[in-house]
Amino acid sequence: MNFLFKLISSMGFEPEGIKKYFANTSWLIVERVMRLMLAFLTTILIVRYLGPEKFGLYSYSISIVSLIAVLAYAGLENILTRELVKYPEKTLELLGTGFVLRFMGAVLIIVVLLIIGIAAKEPQLNFLMILIIGTANIFQPFGVIDFYFQSKVQVKYSVIVQSSSFFLLTIARIAAIILQAHVIVFAILIAVEALVCAIGYVIVYSSEGNKILKWKYNHLIAKQFLNDSWPLILSGLAVSTFAKIDQVLLKFLVNEEGVGFYSAAVRIVEAWYFIPMAITTSIFPAILNAKQTNEAEYQRRLKKLYDLMAAISIGIALIITLLSGFIIHLFYGEKFVSSTPVLTIYIWSGIATFLGVASNQFLIAENLTKLSLYRSVFGMIANILLNFLLIPIYGINGAALATLISYFISTFFIGLFKETKEQAFLMIRSVFLISTIKFVSKFVFTRKQ
Repeated sequence: MNFLFKLISSMGFEPEGIKKYFANTSWLIVERVMRLMLAFLTTILIVRYLGPEKFGLYSYSISIVSLIAVLAYAGLENILTRELVKYPEKTLELLGTGFVLRFMGAVLIIVVLLIIGIAAKEPQLNFLMILIIGTANIFQPFGVIDFYFQSKVQVKYSVIVQSSSFFLLTIARIAAIILQAHVIVFAILIAVEALVCAIGYVIVYSSEGNKILKWKYNHLIAKQFLNDSWPLILSGLAVSTFAKIDQVLLKFLVNEEGVGFYSAAVRIVEAWYFIPMAITTSIFPAILNAKQTNEAEYQRRLKKLYDLMAAISIGIALIITLLSGFIIHLFYGEKFVSSTPVLTIYIWSGIATFLGVASNQFLIAENLTKLSLYRSVFGMIANILLNFLLIPIYGINGAALATLISYFISTFFIGLFKETKEQAFLMIRSVFLISTIKFVSKFVFTRKQ
């Protein structure tokens, strides 16, 4: 974390100001990074144990459930948290209504998964895996307690619950590998983790003197929630489809083994995605503060943010590309050698991902969130079309190429709009590392002096 602070400071952000923002968010970032690292290590063990075909089935089942689940939950988190902050006197009604809506959503997910499984004539094991993972959503309604703690600025309680359930189930997953459990056990553990997390929320909420039985459902509040959330549902669906559709299409256009090779490479790439989130969480308040006082400084900080994101993501892509074969062999073994070209291609999509996260902060600051929806929908359409075009020709490498192209299309889509054209130009400039090269040259020259 100290290294990240120094790196951001070196890119032109004032050390004292950034230090203040880091102090406010660093413990949350550290906790999240630790969880991601442990999750990645556990995933490596699971991938090596299950092998390409079974891991492909496991990843495909998760992808199907993820695609459907967004229809039931997208948008409710932000809306419920907002209402809890604005109307604390309605807390019991807001929580009760949110709980009922999420429970209805969970039932809807199970029904849709049943219909899809029957219509697609999924093999018995596939069908069972999808349904078991889908049952995890039955316990998601208790997640409204998390929103309650967020509204009270008591995120530490949520962190305790989530971390505890995660670490317990990590131990259970490792035990399942040692005991050479069937692949279906890993699906069951996903549902068990959701159950443990729900129990944890109830315990922590009750320990604060609160009672779930006092929650109340309000029809008018439910109607308001649904009216407010539909644009976010569309956006969430676009993002979810964008992220998961390649693995679903691979199962039908190639096979489950292909999904396994592809998913194994994707997990390595996604392991780096905490970096843009950590950086933007830490310095976005500094950027917003500049917007209130100095427009020129606001734009300068945005430019520095893009430069930083581009430099880090390109550096990661270069290193992973050069070492892709070694990395795949080290993490997954010889059985996953087919994942190497996928990793080599897919890692370059991280540049668009890093810049996309950064530019989304600009869209939020300027209240241009509709453009965020448009870019997600446009990217999703491009991704689906490219997958259908490239997978039959290039197989799993085609899916990686489709993702790479569509991610760049989505990120730079904002260049088509007058309000955001300049931001797209700044991002393009950052990809060529113009400012970074100048910074490094100046640093080297100064050291020689």
